[in-house]
Amino acid sequence: MQSQSEVLQKSEELQTGSCCGTSVELSSVSLENAETIRAEVQTHYGRVAEEHLNGNGSQNCCGSDFYEIEDLSQLPDTAVNSSRGCGNPNAIASLGPGETVLDLGSGGGLDALLAARQVGESGYVYGVDLNDSMLELARRNADKTGATNVEFRKGDLENLPLPANTVDVVISNCVVNLTTDKGKVLNEAFRVLKPGGRVAISDIVVDGDLSGMPVSEKQIRAGLSWAGCIAGALTISQFTALLQAAGFHEISITIEQRYTAADFNGELPPALTDLRPDLLKDLLQRFTGSSIQARKP
Repeated sequence: MQSQSEVLQKSEELQTGSCCGTSVELSSVSLENAETIRAEVQTHYGRVAEEHLNGNGSQNCCGSDFYEIEDLSQLPDTAVNSSRGCGNPNAIASLGPGETVLDLGSGGGLDALLAARQVGESGYVYGVDLNDSMLELARRNADKTGATNVEFRKGDLENLPLPANTVDVVISNCVVNLTTDKGKVLNEAFRVLKPGGRVAISDIVVDGDLSGMPVSEKQIRAGLSWAGCIAGALTISQFTALLQAAGFHEISITIEQRYTAADFNGELPPALTDLRPDLLKDLLQRFTGSSIQARKP
């Protein structure tokens, strides 16, 4: 099986005719850097969970904007306000009664609990997260809703704690880009899906590439937050290549929104804010909130 690095490099060769595509750096995450990134992500989201567990969590400014108010009103505030998603995977998953669903990076449980309602008593939902505080928060939220068809398990998305051919649908909300080996994550998603199963992922992807700027792609990514799903964003072609390498077909990536400086709440690094306004706008709009769908044969 090809590694993520090999797949992404091949993707760049097909686009550029060379082995020196601008995004190959993203695939070369060293073990040391991977551990640093993992620690950054765990610390960031652990802090979010602890705040809500202790009753000090702030209202979510953006993650809930993708949902119907009626749906959110039936969930605990701590499930809604702890979400840091960039879309609504349930809206694109078309879940049906009796289906078994896996939520990758389930966080405080928002998407898993919504999925549990959609699949009904005859269905079942697994949420997998590596953060102990998030798991505690999700289980507490499930208890508040009285949901009995949902279960939250601790696990690494690169080594899922489920047997092969277990679930009908894999959903995820702005979490795949938090991982350092996205190829392994998608391989695992393929493994646990039943034949004919599907993925419905909301995540940030780069439309085109990050070239043509006065600053390099390395500088751009270094100045952005990995924990915020931005620094680790794949291009559309890279995401497609990794899905294909995992074995998926019927792949569709649809851009739902484009980012602007306002979406970063003033947290852009000097290397980017020093760009001319028109260049900064062009660069940031290449980062998109997109819906990713694919099916296992």
